[in-house]
Amino acid sequence: MKLLFFLCFLANLLLGDVGRVRAKEHELHEENAKNVPTEQVNFKEGECWLEETCNMINDTLPNIIILLADDLGYGDLSFSGHPTSRTPQLDQLARESRFFTHFYVTSPVCSPSRASLLTGRVQVRSGVYPGVFTPDNTLGLPRNETTIATLLKKKGYRTQIVGKWHLGVGAAREYLPIHFGFDQYLGLPYSQDMCPCRQCFPQGQPCYDLCWPSNVSCPLFSNSRILEQPAYLPTLTQRLVAQAKAFISDAAASQQPFFLYFPFHHGPPPWACPPSLATGDIHPKNEAISTPIFALNFPYSCLINSTLLWFTSDNGPSLTRHERGGCAGLLRCGKGTTWEGGVRVPAFVHWPPYITPGKTSGLASTLDILPTLASLVHLDTSNLTLDGVDLSPLLRDPLAKSPRKMYAIYPQSPQQSLGPFAVTNGTYKAHFYTIGSDLSDPDNYDPLCPASHPLTHHDPPLLYNLYNDPGERYNLANDSLYLPVMDMLREWREEHMKTMTWMEPRTTTTDPLAQPCCNQPSCQPFPECCDCPVITHPNHINSYHLHDKQPFWKRP
Repeated sequence: MKLLFFLCFLANLLLGDVGRVRAKEHELHEENAKNVPTEQVNFKEGECWLEETCNMINDTLPNIIILLADDLGYGDLSFSGHPTSRTPQLDQLARESRFFTHFYVTSPVCSPSRASLLTGRVQVRSGVYPGVFTPDNTLGLPRNETTIATLLKKKGYRTQIVGKWHLGVGAAREYLPIHFGFDQYLGLPYSQDMCPCRQCFPQGQPCYDLCWPSNVSCPLFSNSRILEQPAYLPTLTQRLVAQAKAFISDAAASQQPFFLYFPFHHGPPPWACPPSLATGDIHPKNEAISTPIFALNFPYSCLINSTLLWFTSDNGPSLTRHERGGCAGLLRCGKGTTWEGGVRVPAFVHWPPYITPGKTSGLASTLDILPTLASLVHLDTSNLTLDGVDLSPLLRDPLAKSPRKMYAIYPQSPQQSLGPFAVTNGTYKAHFYTIGSDLSDPDNYDPLCPASHPLTHHDPPLLYNLYNDPGERYNLANDSLYLPVMDMLREWREEHMKTMTWMEPRTTTTDPLAQPCCNQPSCQPFPECCDCPVITHPNHINSYHLHDKQPFWKRP
């Protein structure tokens, strides 16, 4: 079911219904491979683009797309090891990309992980801890943080986020994406399971989650304006995809580079699916990711060579939802823990013809995305305090050594006195503290995964060889042969703790009236009174902005 949900997104980025997509998929691939057109067609305007236009785009700044899956486990997709998951488009894309086998996030939960991806900084520097932002938080990502979007705008990029933000809203909506370098935003500001469950499927099937019934309904934002509350989930996918396609079309027509950040809502329940996929066997995650590629490759086949696409996940799978929550594969535990299943995620970078396909076992993380992109577009980040490194050598040569030598892994709710719970150099990993989480299933057969496993200090730390034992089953700490490794990891961690700066936590300040409300938050009865009047038919699936006469960058 989790896979079915994710495919809902991808299916709707294609040019027709799912049945047509599946029937045409092979035909389109063969046609694109067989015919290298001398002209490109702008499907929005019906005008031809000369080949020189594509060459001009290729020779300047690359377009950039970041696709961020939600709660996608290392073992969820067939290219990363699932024996029966059907993800053919993703598999093909991964085969054409640089695939990272040792790619980490900074936190096993959403908000801090996303903050680190966008800023290149460990989440404790920006105060995005403990846990995640909730609808009633009064704060968000600090306004003085520099994001990928902020940097790219200095190079003339158009920027847009479509999907799940989860870095705060604020009572005055001062923490929404438009305040962090994004020209435009369409999506929900946090996870759909933080709202009351209304309707997830067209025929009224259950949402597979209890949700948060005491909160306001999920708001659909356009920039800082609420378009729908509650957001109609069964068609949310199509609307987000339509907006992404319109953005790509507008940017391509203007011959300006673009940055599209697409953090999927798909992953955690409650799942929502349009009628075309409510009953089917297509994997939603597969369709959700391959659809933007089709939007680039057909009919804009020239754009694919001038576009860098980075795909990854925000954290490991939510095992508390059992078979619907995802799969960490051979990795231990899942979301909420600092074991490999919680923080090691699938990732690949696609940018033909500049990146040679292949796997790399070099150590890498979401922290490294910002400095890598900055290097590729020749942006100076010397005025920023970053924790990421430039991975461009790994992108160019899969056999190159990773510029990242060590990595600190922080828990869901970090404390300065405890520091990072684990440290790895890619080959060995030492756990100095462990704690379980019910996000990894309260009934998990592994006693170290659920919340019943209390905060535990390990001295000596637990030590694992991740190359020989990725499942972290065989502790090497008592073998004197590994004492030098243990000492090296311990010394690096101590130095890391001395140099790390901590901001006061920002996820703990709450006010029920700070929740997004279509009406005045003082309305009664709260929170039901926050629902918007219905202004569109619930089955309306087009982007709200596609029908505007103004260019997207001038829209409110």
